[in-house]
Amino acid sequence: MSDATDPTSPASGGGATAEAARPGRTGGSAAAPGQRDDMAAVPPEPLDATPAVPPERLDRFMRRTAFAYYAGREPFGPGGDFTTAPEMTQAFGECIGLWAAIAWQAMGRPDPVAFVELGPGRGTLMADALRAVAEMAPGFRAALRVHLVETSPRLRAAQADRLGTAVRAWHDDIAGLPPGPAIVIGNEFLDALPIRQFVRRGAGWAERFVADGSFAERPAADAPPLPPDAPDGAIQEVNEGATAIAAALARRIATEGGVALFIDYGPGAGGFGDSLQAMVAQGRADPLAAPGQADITAHVDFAAVAAAAQAAGAAVQGPMPQGVFLARLGLFSRAAILARMDPAHATRHLAAAQRLAAPEHMGRLFKAICLCHPDLPPLPGFEDP
Repeated sequence: MSDATDPTSPASGGGATAEAARPGRTGGSAAAPGQRDDMAAVPPEPLDATPAVPPERLDRFMRRTAFAYYAGREPFGPGGDFTTAPEMTQAFGECIGLWAAIAWQAMGRPDPVAFVELGPGRGTLMADALRAVAEMAPGFRAALRVHLVETSPRLRAAQADRLGTAVRAWHDDIAGLPPGPAIVIGNEFLDALPIRQFVRRGAGWAERFVADGSFAERPAADAPPLPPDAPDGAIQEVNEGATAIAAALARRIATEGGVALFIDYGPGAGGFGDSLQAMVAQGRADPLAAPGQADITAHVDFAAVAAAAQAAGAAVQGPMPQGVFLARLGLFSRAAILARMDPAHATRHLAAAQRLAAPEHMGRLFKAICLCHPDLPPLPGFEDP
């Protein structure tokens, strides 16, 4: 991740919720958001399909263009459009793996237990997590069964190359996961799900559509409940996919046991604003200008995710700033060990940990939130200060 993508400048779209723009796409991504829409029964149309009635609603535009983006290019790493947090340092995935092992112990050590990653990218996080738990928590390693939620054939092949026979199965959505207790990890998964945007106009709301690389507004015919006291011109973002996934996982967790850990970027409390943004070659791009050629994302409304999960019966821990969360998990200690073991790259190990945790980089804008069974105690990283 280049310095050009640090969060010290506002988002190109006019920052939602008064927080800085994210420092690039820094988490495990997966197939296109449309492919990851767990409520969808029909696969997204390809990019070259003609929308039935242009202009196209923003969430449908995002779903369709992201499908083409992930199908047609390699976005990860220094030579791609963004660098994932697991690929910045192995310490990230190792910390998440050991967090999962402690959560498993708090769950009563179920055997077997599904160890699930949503949007696992090239499998880097899972590979690092499995290596760590094999050494430090062999009981958990023996009990876990790896399940990956991924629909991209290209990314499934990359995951198979990296993880081999460790993967029990791939799934198109969370509905295909086996019954029973589960530990679910979603690192930069929710931010890539399509959003809707509504604009306050007078006493009512209009919805944003996309036409010829620009926004167009249409009456908000089927809008969800929106704030009645919004000022004129205010933009309200709604991520129906994120709240639906949170609710579905919460229902499962409440009845079958388990936890779901999401790490993503966005505000702790909701607010007005336009957070839609795109990344190309480690820098910002116009999200509407070149469909299918950029990684398009938006801030996660953690308050909405938490409310959906609680309404479905799960308890919620966090959101916690990523820097605090990772520091409590021992990120800096592990980075120091790696630096001593690999002196030729010591600076890289230490700098990566700093970038993940420092408030001026990713430590404050990125958050961790845990959906869990109501009987579980505070899990590592979410303890009271």
